[in-house]
Amino acid sequence: MNVNALEVLGGLVLSSLIAWVGYRRASLSGSGAVGAVLIGTIIFGLGGWVWGLLLISFFVTSSALSHYKGREKESLAEKFAKGSRRDLGQTLANGGFGMLLALLHPLFPAHESLLFVIYAGAMATVNADTWATELGVLSQQAPRLITTGRRVVTGTSGGVSTLGTGASLAGALVIALLAVLLRGMDGRAILPLLWLLPIVTLSGLAGSLLDSLLGATVQTIYYCDTCQKETERPVHRCGQPTRRLRGWQWLDNDSVNLISSIVGGLLAGLAWGVLVSP
Repeated sequence: MNVNALEVLGGLVLSSLIAWVGYRRASLSGSGAVGAVLIGTIIFGLGGWVWGLLLISFFVTSSALSHYKGREKESLAEKFAKGSRRDLGQTLANGGFGMLLALLHPLFPAHESLLFVIYAGAMATVNADTWATELGVLSQQAPRLITTGRRVVTGTSGGVSTLGTGASLAGALVIALLAVLLRGMDGRAILPLLWLLPIVTLSGLAGSLLDSLLGATVQTIYYCDTCQKETERPVHRCGQPTRRLRGWQWLDNDSVNLISSIVGGLLAGLAWGVLVSP
């Protein structure tokens, strides 16, 4: 195993700076900043600068969109498990699988390309899901439940819209484009790189749609009898405890995000293995 201590130190410094900015701009809570430093240090230090820049791209764009038209989204905050400030659970849900892949990176140098494709697919998934959530809730048309097509209230778990799906595709495409560009700058062969574009984009979109499917079927959803509203929170914003309405009790929003990122990454790796590196 070949680990460069200077790269790890550089990852620590850079991720600490980014986490501090995120905390100051209210994009990260205190625990979220700690998670960002941990994940960023490992991904930068063990995965390399290309891996790290994909992580930064996700964090910067998702944080910006979280604050975009924040006042319009405020009325929907009660439906979501957490606000725009990402905590430790959210950072691990979005970056935990990528961190694991970075830990494996120096152990399996012969499979570096495959690990990167899986990582890019995972990052495309969490970026696609974040873009879909942050922009989809602004749709003028009511979303439809992904399982039945029934119109539901904006912010309902498992609801999808044309705007949200388009945003999801765009979010995945951005990561795919950056993956191609950055790997090309790193001296990789052009022809295999071109496969990254459709593979990472479609895998990210698929992972995001899986997130919606899990949200509509097995993610735990609560109900506030006081406010008579559904929510992802075990304690509603009004301060009253809620009761579980449906779903598996252990499967909260963070778990759904983590599972979706894993599936999106593995789909990308499978497609790469079949189409590019059989």
